[in-house]
Amino acid sequence: MPIQIINGRKIAEKIKDDIVKEVAKLTNRPNLAIVLVGERTDSQLYVTLKEKEAKKCGIDTHLYKLDENTTEEELLKCIDFINKDDSIDGVLLQLPLPKHLNTDKIISAIDVRKDVDGFHPENLKNIREQKPYIISPLAGVVLEICQDIKYDLKDKKIAILAHSDIFMQGVGNILQLHGAKILPCQYDDEKIKLKNCTKQADIIITAIGKKHYLNYSYVKKGAVIIDIGIIKDETGTYGDVDFNDIADIADFVTPVPGGVGPITIACAFRNVLQLYKVHKVKSP
Repeated sequence: MPIQIINGRKIAEKIKDDIVKEVAKLTNRPNLAIVLVGERTDSQLYVTLKEKEAKKCGIDTHLYKLDENTTEEELLKCIDFINKDDSIDGVLLQLPLPKHLNTDKIISAIDVRKDVDGFHPENLKNIREQKPYIISPLAGVVLEICQDIKYDLKDKKIAILAHSDIFMQGVGNILQLHGAKILPCQYDDEKIKLKNCTKQADIIITAIGKKHYLNYSYVKKGAVIIDIGIIKDETGTYGDVDFNDIADIADFVTPVPGGVGPITIACAFRNVLQLYKVHKVKSP
């Protein structure tokens, strides 16, 4: 069948509509702290978009903006201040951080009870032990897409290509709970080895940030491709996937832009609402 383009904006609007309905029933509006370090143009654009979309959903945002040369100690102090602020329900750390900062250490410093991204080690542990947990927005993206295209994850083989082990765990652990099998595909493997792995995958999730890296030689017939990569240059905005090259082999693909991005933001807001309800809504 011809390749089908997944409409991320449509999926996101449904999630946000549900959030608006729930927030309307609350006594107070949920509060989200966004931490932005540095002057990356793309990160600033994403934060502005998140603030705008949060307002539409009835979620208040508080931006903590630190300069490019912020030390790890200064950033940790900022995180600690937010952790102790009872008015804040969730924290979003805008990634990537400047290279001199230890991303895993900063994520671990966020209060797990305010961890909107779901990457805190304690949250990952809760997932493995099947205790109450927060679904990372990116795992939520995959689940929402599969629901939208009526795709059963049970026994499906999934390749996750990313630079971050935390990212891979946060997404992979959730998908395993839904019956999927995570393939041992490592982005830094030599290309032949990587291709032999990804060509077994029913779903490829790619978040490596290299323009048109993924072509037909990585993909098996009928695969679902979820492109989380986003690259901006003077000619436009692109993903990891070379759409024209995989169009005759994959069944479904997320476009860039308009695919994963809107769903990710909507899933993050859903997490803020969930964290608010856990800590501020009294049980009857």
